[in-house]
Amino acid sequence: MRVYGWRSELMRLVLAVLVVSALGLIVGLGAWLAVALLLGYSIWSLRRLRDLNRWLLYQNQKEPPEASGLWGSAFDLIFQLQKSQERSQEQFQSAIDYLHDGLGSLDDAAVMLEPDGAIQWANESARRLLGVSEKQDVGRPLLNLVRTPEFIRYFEKEDYRERLRMLSPVNASRHLSISIAFFGQRNRIVIARDVTNNFNIENMRKEFVANASHELRTPLTVVNGYLEALADGGLDERWQRPLKQMQQQTRRMHNLVQDLLALSRLESLPVSDGATALDVCAEMSMLREEILAAADGAREVVIECDCQDKLLGSDTELRSAFSNLAINATRYTKDGDTIILRWYTEKDSACFEVEDTGIGIEPQHIPRLTERFYRVDPSRSKETGGTGLGLAIVKHVLMRHNASLLVSSQPDRGSVFCCCFPLENLQVRAA
Repeated sequence: MRVYGWRSELMRLVLAVLVVSALGLIVGLGAWLAVALLLGYSIWSLRRLRDLNRWLLYQNQKEPPEASGLWGSAFDLIFQLQKSQERSQEQFQSAIDYLHDGLGSLDDAAVMLEPDGAIQWANESARRLLGVSEKQDVGRPLLNLVRTPEFIRYFEKEDYRERLRMLSPVNASRHLSISIAFFGQRNRIVIARDVTNNFNIENMRKEFVANASHELRTPLTVVNGYLEALADGGLDERWQRPLKQMQQQTRRMHNLVQDLLALSRLESLPVSDGATALDVCAEMSMLREEILAAADGAREVVIECDCQDKLLGSDTELRSAFSNLAINATRYTKDGDTIILRWYTEKDSACFEVEDTGIGIEPQHIPRLTERFYRVDPSRSKETGGTGLGLAIVKHVLMRHNASLLVSSQPDRGSVFCCCFPLENLQVRAA
């Protein structure tokens, strides 16, 4: 393809006008031949423009119209751009078809949305789990079809870092886990996974733990009562040591049952709408006495209360969480160590913090500290009487108060456990 520039076309036209003008002067027609040339060139250009218009509008022929010069070059360039665009569209459509085929084979529901929330495409599972049909609902807003209040809030908030758990709008016996992600020009893809089996298994686990804990509590109380009676009955000296060990183990089992029941309540009971105001500074004074009473040896307990605002929430649950952190610090420090209790505010959060100068924690253990029964050092946990559920209880309490637990630690240098609450959880003290 030869490319002509406008300068070349202008030079050709100017040269033709000069030649024709000279010929007109020779034959005595003056400038009329030049005018006729320019008129003919204009008519020819208009015909080429008409051909271009017809070609672009109707596309009756794939090849561009025949033309020479600048017009021919323009036709060829437009034709090449069309071919390139067709290839790009074919590649793009092939990628879309490949994506649709992949998503269509999933058991999870997948719905692709336009930037305004209108349905662009949906797989077959979307009809089964969300009630969205590609054939009938393309172009309709998704929120007109999935009208569950929690889904609408989740969708409009546009904060999709956490997955949403909800009941299926088609079948209320199905539990769904929803995730949404942006792609392209603020298009969105909605993925809904059926987690009914997981939900049922989790419920069975919770019920088993709760029922087993309730059933264990009564026989433990009876056994412990008899052991205390035997210990006070003036038995032979050789029985004192085994009785003491049995009492220690029954107390440990009692503590475990109590923690299991507390964790079961946190997992099963809904978050209470009513909130009480907990005076954290006063609570820290009580925690100080609790630490000193539980410590084996002397501890220096420092209170730093830089915030006088009270904390709104379930005072029973919050006391349990703070007490667990304080007792943990007591267990993993030794005689002469320091424990610092802090209550302060930052830019966007209020923080209750427990810092100690104890044995510390290896970095690889920190992500798993809030798992049930996870022990950094099982032998030491048995010595200190821990159940392995304290930090799990703390995590669930904080989740119920829209808070989070941050942990930092260095071996042999101590640990910091920080509970971060949103500022809206504070009851601001009147000036």
